[in-house]
Formats: sequence, structure tokens, C-alpha cells
Amino acid sequence: MVDAIVSVFLEKLLNALSEESRVLSEFRDQFEKLQSELLLMQSFLKDVDRLKRKQHTLRGITVNLRELIFEAEDILADCQLQSRDNELFSTGWLTCIYPTKIPGQYQTGKRLKEINEKITKIKQDIASYFGVSFSNQPQMVYGCNDLSQRWSSPVYDHTKVVGLEGDKRKVKDWLFEANDGILTIGVVGMGGLGKTTIALEVYNDREIEGHFERRMWVSVSQTFSEEQILRSMLRNLGDASVGDDRGELLRKINQYLIGKKYLIVMDDVWGHDFAWWERIFEGLPKGNGSSVIITSRIEKVVQKMGARENRIHWPKFLSRDDSWLLFRNIAFAASEGECKYPELENIGKEIVEKCKGLPLAIKVVGGMMLCKPSRYHEWKRILDHFRDELAENDDSERGLMASLQLSYDELPPHLKSCFLCFSLYPEDCVISKEQLVHWWIGECFVPLRSGRLITEAGEDCFSGLTNRCLIEVVDKTYNGTIYTCTIHDMVRDLVLKIAEDDAFFKQDGTSSRHLGMTSSLDSKHLIGNQKLRALLSTTKTAEVNKIASSTAKALCKPQYLRVLDISKSIFETSLSGILNQIGSLQHLTYLNLSNTHPLVQFPPSLEKLGNLQILDVSYCQNLKMLPSYIVTFKKLKVLDASHCGSLECFPKGLGRLSNLEVLLGFRPARSSQPEGCRIGELRNLAKLRMLSIQITRADEIGDNEINALVNLQELQYLSMSCFDSDGSDLITKVDKLCPPQQLHELCLQFYPGKISPMWLNPISLPVLRFLSISSGNIAEFHQSFWGDDNTVWKIEALMFESLSDLGVEWSKMQRVMPSLRIVNASWSPELEFFPVDESGFRGDVWKKGEHRS
Repeated sequence: MVDAIVSVFLEKLLNALSEESRVLSEFRDQFEKLQSELLLMQSFLKDVDRLKRKQHTLRGITVNLRELIFEAEDILADCQLQSRDNELFSTGWLTCIYPTKIPGQYQTGKRLKEINEKITKIKQDIASYFGVSFSNQPQMVYGCNDLSQRWSSPVYDHTKVVGLEGDKRKVKDWLFEANDGILTIGVVGMGGLGKTTIALEVYNDREIEGHFERRMWVSVSQTFSEEQILRSMLRNLGDASVGDDRGELLRKINQYLIGKKYLIVMDDVWGHDFAWWERIFEGLPKGNGSSVIITSRIEKVVQKMGARENRIHWPKFLSRDDSWLLFRNIAFAASEGECKYPELENIGKEIVEKCKGLPLAIKVVGGMMLCKPSRYHEWKRILDHFRDELAENDDSERGLMASLQLSYDELPPHLKSCFLCFSLYPEDCVISKEQLVHWWIGECFVPLRSGRLITEAGEDCFSGLTNRCLIEVVDKTYNGTIYTCTIHDMVRDLVLKIAEDDAFFKQDGTSSRHLGMTSSLDSKHLIGNQKLRALLSTTKTAEVNKIASSTAKALCKPQYLRVLDISKSIFETSLSGILNQIGSLQHLTYLNLSNTHPLVQFPPSLEKLGNLQILDVSYCQNLKMLPSYIVTFKKLKVLDASHCGSLECFPKGLGRLSNLEVLLGFRPARSSQPEGCRIGELRNLAKLRMLSIQITRADEIGDNEINALVNLQELQYLSMSCFDSDGSDLITKVDKLCPPQQLHELCLQFYPGKISPMWLNPISLPVLRFLSISSGNIAEFHQSFWGDDNTVWKIEALMFESLSDLGVEWSKMQRVMPSLRIVNASWSPELEFFPVDESGFRGDVWKKGEHRS
């Protein structure tokens, strides 16, 4: 992915050269020459991924180029760091990298000159070998162009399924026939055929939900352990046991299931030794019509696990019509699946034919075409590349891998870097979107665009991969916002191969630029690894890292580390000692300490992290205060201190962080806390787009601070909680704390008043699209909530949760919210005539035209 590396470096270099720093000016000529040479090569490098698979000579050339770019990037980073030190400690002629002054500068300049000479030689070799002329190559724009960001938000509804209705019906009928013992059903077929989708459709079916009293979904990776399987089953049953042995875990499962009708799905099972399953199966209660569904690529697997031949289902390839329908639904999602360009239809159908009826291949190719311009020559180019990839072998599996490879080749450079990040996560891992986006920002994978907030651009990158169907949605919020995802195991195979080839991530951990933070991490992969750029916690859900002392002591050895995420970790050595060492990582841009215990306070050494852009200390329940020096982190864009139960307030001066875009868990200081940050300081955070705030006392809002939020023009999301509040005066204050008019989403939690805030109305919030109200004492809405004859809400998604006193009629809500399409209402018994699902339960999620849990 040398084109991605070059794009990232060029963008960093452009920004650095524009800073006019004193140290950089000493090497400006060399950096500008480097910039010029790389710009000339950029157009050729766009297609280099495809070419190097067939040209071994080119592979060697690109490896050399990649290493030179990384070295130049490290030199640039050191120069920028020295420039910052120059500003802080003006001591004249300072060195860039080496400890001595003039000799150090001489060495830096000499090395930059050598890098330039080698890159010039590489350019000449490419020109000679491929007959390419670089003299008149057009200059490429930095980052992404308009076409690569054609859809910057999710367009395709990933819940739509095509052509599997018969498969679903067949498996459901078998389940309804179960009586004695445990019925075992197998779903068998090649990767990408839709086995998991069929099982998921059955598992989430409303009839199946009503038929079974307990349901468990277990993703069985190729490297699973019996203990992991048991813990996953227990988590499905609401038990997060961590300390029991296998026998005790199985006994607990038995107690939860005894006398119940249950369904277990074992998804994607491999292997030949099934003693683990025999032990689990033996410990399960029998009868009551309980069932197990097993999906696998191997028929012998489901047979050995108990599926009889007449209860093994083989999904078929999609028919030609269903294949075209699935492709249209994705490729033309913006026009609701309708192809409005007749000249593209024949090309599209030939592309679909190459996919051989494999749903995964069709989805990925459809997602790729969704993000391409609707022009004949562009579509024809894609088809020609597809033909070329399949020239030697045109079978189904080859077609699947060709479609995945083609989709990767056609990614914009910045999305290639983002996509390869998935290589670090273990198989079947549920991945946080937030962690991905923060990582991408920390490593500068997210392209900068004029006027665009970086956190918003990072979420656009996530949408770019989602729309291309390269990642799969796992969990969404009530309004459809994705917050966790995963990737198909066939996609993961491709990601791992490319990451290995490009030294992005190596599974053996040697000389990797990116590593996953797990309990098995070996300290030798950190010591002496000056290539390492990112080290991140990649544990599965509900698991924690247990980090050995030797590994913890080596965490800060890689001096060019940009990204460090040690969340959900338990250390054998002192956490304060580790944090002291982190202060030496002056290139660090993203630090995640979420869920680390016992984090009580920050050491002084962290004050050195002047390049920090993202700091996450969420779920640190023992953290009592944030350090005062945090207000000196001028580059900080994200500060997350949510769910820190012991945190009293934020430090005074927070309003100086003018680049802050996301502030979560903010607690304003009371009048008795002079060193704390008052809510009025938020007025200065002009770039703030996401804010969550907890207000518990009236004196946290001064009379001159009630307009603290109203002028935050970039604010799109506001969460306001009054948990553990005290005093009726608070209601009066909050009632005056009006949010800005352009707010898109509001979450109101634990509001203490019986009547909703006066500003919660369609005139004060004219573009509000998503509203969530949970817990608290609200019994009725203020009269202004219902608008007037000329004003209605633009709300599309609504959630009411745990509002025991709120009484409102559905028909009245419909009248003032004509755009409403999603309703989630639960634990609110006084709501009248709200939509009820087929099984008779009030609440859950309702969508226009359908019922969905």
C-alpha cells in the first residue's frame, strides 16, 4: 500500500512546510525536493498494488520506497518536535535529532539528501522498467477527492437479505419439529455463501424469539478454547463469570437452561477434535424441543457434532435474478436500487455474473460500484480488471477472492490504510468504531480537508468502508448509528495477507509497525522495534488483558509510537510507573487508558505529551481529578472522561483547548471549587461537535452562564444527565440552559423535573433528528413541546426508556412528528396506544411498514 503511505506522508509534509518553523527551515530544500519527486510518482503508485502482484521486481522496488518514506516521516516528526521545543525553550540554534548542535543538523541534512537520491533512483528505475514518463504527470490532490467521498454516510441498509427466504423457512420448520433430546441442525457451504446470514436471520426471527426461552450465539474461531466457548454462552445468558473453571462454568449453564426450551448457534466451526463439544453437549439439559444450529464449511464437522444427514442444509448459490437484485440494492442504493443509467446495466450484469452467485462477492462488488461515478468508461475499467483477475481460473472461490482483491485495489489510498487496521483484531472480534476512528486520526490516516472537523472526517472513513460492504455491522444505537462492527473471515484472510506483505502487521509480531495489545504479547516484539507506530488493545468483548511486568516495562521502548491503547488491561507492575514512562513518548497523538485500574491520578511526566490529540480515560472509576496541565494540550481534539464515578470536575482553563471537537463526561465545577472549570468556559470551544455533560447542583450553572451552549455552532450531539442531582433550583437552571438551534441529536437522562424543559420544542430545536429521553421524573411535556399550527418536529428516531411516569398518546406524538420512522419505547408503562409488536409486548423498535425488535 505504498500509495497510501505516500499520500499520508505528503499531507503531513504539506502541513509541516506551511508552519514555517525555524528547525524545518534548515531542511526546507530537501523536504521540498522530496515532495516534488513523490508528487510526480503519485499517479503511477495509484495502480502499483495491482501491478506488483505480477511483477516481483516492482515488489522489491516498492518495499524499498516504503521504508524510505517511513524514515523520512520519522525525520519530519523529529523536526516538528524540536520546533515545538524551540517555541517552549528559546535557546537559539537547537538540534533536530542528534544531541550535538551543528553536527546533528549536518547528519540530518545528509540523511535527507541520501533519501532523496535513493527515491530519485527508484523513480528512474520505474520509468526505465515500465516505460513510464514522469515529467508531465499531473499532480494529485492531497488526501481524498470528491469522488472517493461520494457517500460519506451509510447508504445501504445492511439488514436487507436477498434470496435466502427459502433457506430460512426450511431451518425454522426443522426447529419447530424438535421435541425430545436436542435437535442438531447443520448449515454447510463454502465461505461467503451466506451460512452465517441464514443462521442470523433464523436466530433473530420474531417467531423463533417467541418459541425459545433462551438463545445463545457463539462465534467459534479457528483458535478457540473450550473455556472461551463456555464464557460466551454464559454472556448470552447474562452472566459475566470470570473466575470459574470449565466444570463450574458448564454447571452454571445447565442451571440457567434446565427446564427451558433453548437455541444455541455455533457459528463457523472448524477442526477435527470435538471432545470439547462432547463435554458441553453432555452437560446440557435435554428435551423441551431445544436445538443447536451449527454452521461450517466442512460437512464432517457438523456430522461429528451430531447433525443427521436429513438435517443438514446446503445453501445454494443465488440465482441470476437474485444476484442482480442484490447488486442493484447496493450499487444503486442512492436511487433505491433502481439503475437509472441503461448503458451501465449490461456491464453491471457481467460483473455480477463473475461473482458466481456468491452473496459476499456480490455485496463487496456492489459496494465498490456504489462509490464509483456512474460513468460508462469507469465501470468498463472495473470490468476489465475483473476479467484480468479471473483470466486463469473462473471458479466460485476464485471469483470471491478476486472481488475482494479488486475492492481493495479500488480503495482510495487513505481507506487502504484504514482497512488494513482490521488485521490486528482476532477472528470474530467485535470491534469498536470509536477505537478505529481514533486510531486513524492518531496515525494521520484521515485526510484533512479545509473546514472539515477531523473527527467527522474519521467517521466518514468508517462509512466509506461500511458502504463498500467490507465491514459488517454488529450493533447500532436506537437511531441506526453504528458503534461496533466485525469483518467476514474471508475478508480477514485478505486483510492479513496484504498486511503481512506490506509490513503493516505480521502475525508473528516481528518488525511490525502495528501490534495488538493482548495477554500473550511478547516484550521482545517491543524492545528495539523503532518501526512500531501503534500498539492497541484488541481483546474480545468482556475480556481483559493481563500484562506481564517484562512487557509493561517495554511498552515505551519504541520511540516513534503514535498510538497507544492500553484499555481493559491489568498490569503485574505498578500502573503509575508505566504512566511515568509514557511521558517519554513525545510523538504520541492518541492515548487510551479506558478501563485501567487503579488509575487514581496522572503523573507529572505526562505533561510532556504536547502532540496529544486524543485522550480517553473513560470508565476509570477511581480517577479523582484530571491534571491541570491538560489545558496546555493545544492539539487535543477528543477528551473522553465519561463514566468516571469519582471525578469531581474538570480543571480550570479547559476553554483554552480551542481545537476540542469531542468532550465527553464533562462535570462543571461548583462555586466551592475555584480550581475547577465552570460551564461558562464551554463558550470558547467553537469546534465542539459532541458534548456529554453531567449537572447535579444548581450552583454549577451561574446566572451569567445559562447561554454557555447556545452559540456552539458546530455542536451536533448533546447528552445531558442529571444523575444524582439535588435541589429544585437545578430544574430552573437547566430549563434556561438552551442548546444551539442546529443540534441534530439530544439525549436527556435523569431529568429531575415533572415537566420537560421549556427549550425542548421544535422552534428552539428546528433541525433535531434524534431524541432520547431516559430515566428521570418527567410525567408530561411542556406545552411548547407540541409546537403550533405551523411548526412540527423533524425528528426521525425517538427513544423513551424507563420513564415510569410519562403519559402520552401515540396519536398525539405522530401528529407533531410526521417524519418519525423509528420508535424505541421500553419500561414506560404509562405510554398509551404506542405500537405493539406481534408477540404482544409493548415497546421495542418500530419502523414504518414493519415490526423489528
